Amino acid sequence: MQAVICDQYGPPDGLQLFEVNKPAPERGEVLIKVDATTVSSGDWRVSSLNVPRGFGLLMRLALGWHGPRQPILGTEFAGVVEAVGADGGQFKAGDAVFGFTDMAMGCHAQYLCMPQSGALALKPANLSDAQAAALSFGGTTALSFFRRGQLKRGDQLLINGASGAVGTAAVQLAKHFGAEVTAVCSTANLALMKSLGATHVIDYTQQDFTKNGKAYDVIMDTAGTAPFAHCEASLKVGGRLLMVLADLPSMLKIPWIALTRRKKLIAGPAKGRAEDIRLLAELAEKGQFMPVIDRSYPLAQIAEAYRYVATGRKCGNVVITVSN
Repeated sequence: MQAVICDQYGPPDGLQLFEVNKPAPERGEVLIKVDATTVSSGDWRVSSLNVPRGFGLLMRLALGWHGPRQPILGTEFAGVVEAVGADGGQFKAGDAVFGFTDMAMGCHAQYLCMPQSGALALKPANLSDAQAAALSFGGTTALSFFRRGQLKRGDQLLINGASGAVGTAAVQLAKHFGAEVTAVCSTANLALMKSLGATHVIDYTQQDFTKNGKAYDVIMDTAGTAPFAHCEASLKVGGRLLMVLADLPSMLKIPWIALTRRKKLIAGPAKGRAEDIRLLAELAEKGQFMPVIDRSYPLAQIAEAYRYVATGRKCGNVVITVSN
């Protein structure tokens, strides 16, 4: 099979298509023929080792020193179950599925194996392969932070960096949970934010949300441009700052802030849970959550997709179509 190999950290030019052995499902696993995957901001950060301040050494220790130990990147996919390992399970050959491999990665390939008990679900019939492939990264990240931040109905939520994969998912999911959403984005994406369910929109090129005199129950920062020192006054007493993209110095302040302020900072990696994948599938089937797709590239042009993601200008998700 063909797979995109990242054997050393660096620019997208190093990503190459290679012929590798097709995997076989072990006990409790399924073999999936991948029809679509994505290039997320997380994939780009792993491939380039462009990570928030203070995490370079830690990422090398966790992922590999000179390059990723798992050289096939990609964390989300849509495809069809081709074979089932011993012991069977809830999925069978021919099932159209989507899922999230998280740090196991491996989705930038024509085939992958995944545990039946993992973050895997039947593909909603009303979604294309491209849409299903883009459900997981933004959706599970938003759900993880909302859960840890105890987002509840009636909360006033501001999302800084609302036009990315996580932001566009967060706007829709927060609306589902009954929060009043204020989306911060560029001029070009204001109408999109409204269409996704944002009650209020702020054009960051025209206005600094920290100077509008309003305070929020929850601020979600997906862009890494709203540290606590900048937006503290915009948080209500008991407010929570969800730092989706946080550097190490900011994370080290979390215990001190908890002791000295009546406000909370929440950071750390989001984990894709099987129950979250099933919830996203259910909401997609009901038309209550639909991933936003910016561009699509064939697998052979995946380096170009990485270059585009690296610009930081994508809106929603960048999809890769996989031809077998």
